[in-house]
Amino acid sequence: MPAETHMERQSLDRPAVLQLVREQLADILEADVDTISEKDRFAEDLKADSLALVELVEVLEDELAERSCAVLFDDEDLVDLLTVQDAVDYVMSR
Repeated sequence: MPAETHMERQSLDRPAVLQLVREQLADILEADVDTISEKDRFAEDLKADSLALVELVEVLEDELAERSCAVLFDDEDLVDLLTVQDAVDYVMSR
């Protein structure tokens, strides 16, 4: 059988997920990653609109799939993602 069908699921710890979310947000928002904290609110603190949040979700899904720890965000759950911490918690709960 092809090797890619036997890939073990990698697990990411919380600091790694936080770093991934921060890096992707920095790229999307054209901001310095060091200015993004776990407590930041997407809209109020980071000035991220709904399109930026959708882009973040798509990038996270792709990035996590590449790391063999696929996470799919349910569309109805997106309204509950208000902070960077919410996004990290969501990934960690999957």
